[in-house]
Amino acid sequence: MAEIESLVERLEMAVVRLETVSSKLHESALPGGDIVNGVNEDLAPCVEDYDALLSVAVAEYLKNSKAIGEDVEKHAEMVNAALQAQRGFVKLASTHQQPPEADLAALLRPISVKIQEIQNFREKNRGSKMFNHLSAVSESIPALGWIAVAPKPGPYVKEMNDSATFYTNRVLKDYKDNDKRHVDWVRSYLQIWTELQAYIKEHHTTGLVWSKSGPFASVSLMAPPADGPSPPPPPPPGPPPIFEADPPKNNSSTIHSALFAELNQGEAITRGKDRKYWLRHVLDGQKTHKNPELRSQGGVAHQSPTKSHTPSPTSPKAPPQSHSPVLELEGKKWRVEYQDHANSLVISETELKHVVYAFKCSNSTLQIKGKINSIIVDNCKKLGLVFDNVVGIVEVINSRDVQIQVMGKVPTISVNKTEGCHIYLSEESLDCEIVSAKTSEVNILVPQDGDYKEFPVPEQYKTVWDGSKLVTEPTEMAG
Repeated sequence: MAEIESLVERLEMAVVRLETVSSKLHESALPGGDIVNGVNEDLAPCVEDYDALLSVAVAEYLKNSKAIGEDVEKHAEMVNAALQAQRGFVKLASTHQQPPEADLAALLRPISVKIQEIQNFREKNRGSKMFNHLSAVSESIPALGWIAVAPKPGPYVKEMNDSATFYTNRVLKDYKDNDKRHVDWVRSYLQIWTELQAYIKEHHTTGLVWSKSGPFASVSLMAPPADGPSPPPPPPPGPPPIFEADPPKNNSSTIHSALFAELNQGEAITRGKDRKYWLRHVLDGQKTHKNPELRSQGGVAHQSPTKSHTPSPTSPKAPPQSHSPVLELEGKKWRVEYQDHANSLVISETELKHVVYAFKCSNSTLQIKGKINSIIVDNCKKLGLVFDNVVGIVEVINSRDVQIQVMGKVPTISVNKTEGCHIYLSEESLDCEIVSAKTSEVNILVPQDGDYKEFPVPEQYKTVWDGSKLVTEPTEMAG
């Protein structure tokens, strides 16, 4: 039976290819079309291979989307329109020279608009049963922006593809045992980006290749195709809003922190920041586990490399050892440690595999740009954290008065053993799961009407025995 199904699929793909070839013979003279004034126009190899991508991988995705129907099918039609429009752009590049920067931006705008439409469809349908499907597409569709990326458009597409896997894994978890249509849908959708990476590696390894001859491309040559134009990625989110210093705890609309104010300096925030800090090496003579006599002194002896000094019983206690601040990349981990009153900490050279670990930082602000794996905030006090996108988890533990602002997306935020934590969510991160334990004064702030509305996380619970199990519910204090 499996062999028959496989054979049927191969026959369907062959039919799709034949229909694509046939339709080209009847295309009108549109940019990206292949018949001009009744004369067959030769296609560049990069256009022919893009057609192969559309006729096989994309066609399979459209078929599986139609099998599911409803919002998934509508979303797939939008994706197809975007890909078809990009095909027109690739064909334009194959026959025209690259235009000046200003004209190029105008040429790319229709594709950017189409990406925006695809992402807005997800936002307008948050109540959809297929929200995970819509999210997978919405998170990865900026991959179409590869035409404006150099010198590594292929890795850019892979990064966008990785953004979809969080949601496609959810789809597989929900349907893998009860509805094969959704499993096929996941496979075919991810296959588009896999084949697009192979296509880019073959024809546009370091960026979209433009013709060396012919006229310069212009907006007038890009008449919209039948379904409308298509897109690169939307602009990045603007700078975080200015937060007021020391807000009153009972004002839900103004609970903002001065810790974030420094971020509004824009590029100036990174000036004077290009330096790394290192922890001071602790010598054996300073280690209390090797020198029991130091324990009774309540401190650590300071020792030079040439001469040691043990405090006498009458000398005052040595002050607690101070640590030098650290901001460094160690393997895949960014270490941000012992920072005090540092309001311009920025980590900008990030990769998807990176982890940020903030330890014992106080009265400081840390901004993390780009998309990374995870963030851990440990033993910090009055720390402001702003980040773009995290694909794993943001964890806060053993901390006080921490403020977190999400500019893009994060699937999970965990808060443990922490007093005072304000979490500002973005429009994109409203589906974030927030887990808390042994906490107090944890508040979630949600964007509404251009401002933030605050919602406290319950601290008190009521547990009752219902005859068969314990039932626990949050309670609200009256008055």
